[in-house]
Amino acid sequence: MDEGQTKGQLEAKIAALATTFEREQMGRGPSEARAWIIEDMVLIRLKSVLTPAEERLKPDSKGRYLLKQVRTRLLETSRGILEEAIETLTGVSAISFHSDLSIRTGEQILLFTLTEDLEARFRK
Repeated sequence: MDEGQTKGQLEAKIAALATTFEREQMGRGPSEARAWIIEDMVLIRLKSVLTPAEERLKPDSKGRYLLKQVRTRLLETSRGILEEAIETLTGVSAISFHSDLSIRTGEQILLFTLTEDLEARFRK
């Protein structure tokens, strides 16, 4: 983590990282990305992550189920990339990674639990 940067600046870098990850690993970036550092967690909200092909699967219940399975599996197999990037940006290791995708809205939530309270560094 760069000394002297604000919490907001680090959150912006994390959001940019998530956008780049989505583009490179999933083939399309979100329309909007926001990140928050909350104690020992990093929360990332990505809007409109579904590709046009994925959007066409939404009306069908089997399509929604398949889409959620594939997206979850892709994130799980790429989680090391995300965790390493989060550690590089923050200087703190991730303990766990959680994610969910709303097929209805195309919104995705990523949550990293860290080994220490990162937000405490900005309270000084």
